[in-house]
Parts: sequence; structure tokens; C-alpha cells
Amino acid sequence: MRCSDGHVRWGVFGAAGVVFVVAHHGDSGEPMVMIQQRSQWSHEGGTWSCPGGAIDEGETALETALREATEEIGPVPPDHQVIGEFVFAPADDWTYTTAVIQVDAPFGEPQNFETDVVGWAPLHVVETLPLHPGFAAAWPHVRAIIDASLRSGGFPRDPSTS
Repeated sequence: MRCSDGHVRWGVFGAAGVVFVVAHHGDSGEPMVMIQQRSQWSHEGGTWSCPGGAIDEGETALETALREATEEIGPVPPDHQVIGEFVFAPADDWTYTTAVIQVDAPFGEPQNFETDVVGWAPLHVVETLPLHPGFAAAWPHVRAIIDASLRSGGFPRDPSTS
């Protein structure tokens, strides 16, 4: 749709995506996030981003984010926990909501033509990748949500260090 700011964007009702976070993973114990390499057939193909897409009529941003994730990277673990969201609102009539969701363990693999690779990266690695421009703009805000959750004790302790 052509938005009130003159830009053309995907999704008449806006769009939403999801960044999945594993609190403690790998040798460093640093939180890791799921990253998705977009296929060459998709918008901004070859870049890294998060699963997401257009909001359907009557759907919430969170419902959209979880639906799109299931379509693109497989079933979302049922025991996930929403830790925050970032809303990008560049126009009066369009928003992109990024949900930030904690899961217990890495999961996911490409499910359709939109995704070439599903991976998990430590927080400090994400900004070093060739990111989708929209995800690159949202990443500092998403990272702040993750960091705030860590500072407030929002993530449970790593059971392997107990």
C-alpha cells in the first residue's frame, strides 16, 4: 500500500515480525537470537532479518508474528514468553511491530521459498551481518529490550551454572 508518508509498504493493515531469544546458549553463555537469511526471491534477498510479514484483517501484531514465523521457520515452541515489542511507525496509517520472544532452546529451519537459512547468533554478532534495512533500523531497539530484560533479571538463570 502507499502510506501517508508516500512510501509503498507491504501490508494494508501493517506488518509484524518476531525476534526469538535464547537466554543462555553456547560456550560464552551470551544470549543468542534467531536470524533468518532472506532468499533471493524475497524483498531484500540475501540479507538477514527476522520472520515476519503482513498483518491480516482482524489479526493482532503478535498473532501475525507467530503465524509468519511458523510459515517461514517452523512451529514456535509453545512455552515461549513475550519479553517486549518495538513498534516502528513511519506513517500515520502503517506500523511494523517486532515482538521479542524468549524460548528455551534454538529451533527452526527454512519452511518455504522466503528463507534460505535459519541460524542463531550471539547478540554482538547481529549488527556485523548484512541486515535487511528495516531490521537494521529496528535492531538497536530490539537489542535494548533484550538488554533491559537481562538487567532486570527477566531471563531465568542458566540451569547449567546452578
